[in-house]
Amino acid sequence: MRSPSFNSVSQARLLWSIALPAMLTNVATALFGLADMWAIGRLGDAPAQGAVELGAKFMMALLNVFNFLRTSTVALTAQGAGRGSTRAQAETLARALAVALGIGTVLLLAMPLAIPFGLDLLGAKEALRESARHYIAIRYWAAPLWLGNCALVGWLIGQRLVRHVLVVEVTANLLHVALDMLLVLLAHWGVAGVAIATLTSECFKFIVLGILVLRRSDGRGALTSFAARTTWRRRELAALFALNRDLFLRTLLLTAAMLLFARSGAQDGPVTVAANGILFQLFMLAALILDGFESAAQVLCGEALGARERTRFDKAVRSAMLWAGAAALAMTLAYAVGGEVLATRFTTDPAVAALSATYVPWLAVLPLAGFTSFVLDGVFVGTGWTRAMLGTMALALAGYVLLLWLLHPLGNAGLWSAFTVFFLLRGAGQLVLIPRKTRSSFSTS
Repeated sequence: MRSPSFNSVSQARLLWSIALPAMLTNVATALFGLADMWAIGRLGDAPAQGAVELGAKFMMALLNVFNFLRTSTVALTAQGAGRGSTRAQAETLARALAVALGIGTVLLLAMPLAIPFGLDLLGAKEALRESARHYIAIRYWAAPLWLGNCALVGWLIGQRLVRHVLVVEVTANLLHVALDMLLVLLAHWGVAGVAIATLTSECFKFIVLGILVLRRSDGRGALTSFAARTTWRRRELAALFALNRDLFLRTLLLTAAMLLFARSGAQDGPVTVAANGILFQLFMLAALILDGFESAAQVLCGEALGARERTRFDKAVRSAMLWAGAAALAMTLAYAVGGEVLATRFTTDPAVAALSATYVPWLAVLPLAGFTSFVLDGVFVGTGWTRAMLGTMALALAGYVLLLWLLHPLGNAGLWSAFTVFFLLRGAGQLVLIPRKTRSSFSTS
């Protein structure tokens, strides 16, 4: 059980106690991509920078579809905490780790086919394709570790142990940045050095997260839960499968949108790929900051549903939307003022720098366009409304694809326009559904 009662803590303070460490954790996570782009950008080689961008997009496409491991673990752990059930929380971790192990094994077996297939989808050709393939062939071995980290991080966040995750993430990223500088700038390993830095930091993170979990009695309980028959009962597995299925499909659609973005840019050559990659990494920085509010919404709304408290739920949603909107406005202003200077610091290639500066205004618009969908993703996951979230994502993706076709004559500007509207459509669909879903879920409260 949570030690303080809900009414004894102000809603804003409670939200920020989860959102701020999650936000800082996500900023540390963003350093993976930003450090890679900065290090490879020091070489002044647009094809190499483009190869890292395409390789990173491939790994994101491959792995992010399995991010349901983290989100479902957060939701189910928080719901178990809301009910005051330590056994449910231990069983949740056991199931999540079992799923991570199974998926990781399948991915490694599929590696010889997955890499060329993914490069074909991304439209990578000639030297760009070969460098991207080399990057992926090294980083791919981190896939099982990444999956395990999803389960461990999700469980710790669901326990409100976000500060523990923050310390691990910051430490892992400091290691990652140091390896980037050593392997790329000093050893001159280029694309391979970037990939090895990522692989090493993921391994480090898995080991430390595992130690943190095993230090807790309820974490050690997950080990005994592997052998407990109740962990693998049909009812619990069916509920887990339904939740993960919806989250998997929703993430698959989101990943398809990101791949369409990367592929559309790749058709204009390595300079456009590199420029879009820089701006995309800066957008991901903003998205990961806003994702702190999504994490808080997952935990607080999941606990409210587990405790069957409608008022507690409503306050959590309002607070998350208010503070996320304020943060989005601050990031929009920051990118509007300093985005051009920041973007051009990630390359020494004049053509890449000039093109990045041209499209910075879209970078400034995206935080305001996306914050509603980020927060409501957390609400819908925490409460288990994953089928509804999947439906809104499908409709938004359909609109996005239509806009890509209609705005194709505008080139890269049309691509960024469609990408922005995609987030607006996601948030609008969720806002329409939330009143009905709330009444249904709390009708017996």
